Amino acid sequence: MVYWLSVAGLTDVGRQRELNEDRFYYKVVQSSDEGPVGLFAVADGMGGHLAGEVASQWAIGTLKRELAPLFRPQDPAITRRLNGENLAALGSGATVRLEETDLARLLQHAVERANQVLLGYARRHPDEAGDLGSTLTLAVVEDDRLTLAHVGDSRAYLWRDPHLEQLTEDHSVPGALLKQGQLTPEEVYDHPHRHILYRCLGLKPNLEVDIYPASALRPGDLLLLCSDGLWDMIHPGERLVGLLSRGGELLPLCHRLVEAANKAGGEDNITVLLARLESRDD
Repeated sequence: MVYWLSVAGLTDVGRQRELNEDRFYYKVVQSSDEGPVGLFAVADGMGGHLAGEVASQWAIGTLKRELAPLFRPQDPAITRRLNGENLAALGSGATVRLEETDLARLLQHAVERANQVLLGYARRHPDEAGDLGSTLTLAVVEDDRLTLAHVGDSRAYLWRDPHLEQLTEDHSVPGALLKQGQLTPEEVYDHPHRHILYRCLGLKPNLEVDIYPASALRPGDLLLLCSDGLWDMIHPGERLVGLLSRGGELLPLCHRLVEAANKAGGEDNITVLLARLESRDD
């Protein structure tokens, strides 16, 4: 079976902020006879005097650079030994398929490198960027395999109609209390310290990164990456499920999600990144 990825993303400043400190990025390589390789990421910056905007921008930029091997030709040395006819037969869409352990190490390194970049920037600009930081939630899809890496409280969800599953854990005060059984999932949304993070990029040199084991996707599955400006305004167990269940094209769905978050108050920047796995006949 040949798989295909449909993708759309949208970010919005919200109704109560002057600057948008969120960033998202995606890249997909696929062809009619080869399964997709997709990279998806959401970063939510924080810090005063433009520090949050800089943090998320540098985080995404570092990620793009460090994860470039995902999209490189399988063996560049081979292409130099092939003639034009054979090279054309090979095609230019061939991309690296990494073993699971190799991919986990690559994601770990990329997130750690982004953390180092932010810490270095803060050291060089202590007056305006001493308190900068960023969340980072990223996903890699290879054919029908999903791998996640995550720090902070941006989230990854899987919508497998009719069920919505949160794939990542929040590295926040209420997230820790929830994991310890001291809060219910519903109480997270009303906790006074729900935006205080104990783990994010730019906080400390030794960063623990959540790398989730690869899992299998099914045709029709919808991956949602978002900042807290979405999930904090639209409670997943209620309105978010209702909006996702309507289906349809992904970009209009992104607009509906952002509009709903703004109607609920738009207290923060809102970022939505959607990727749907589809099957195509050979």
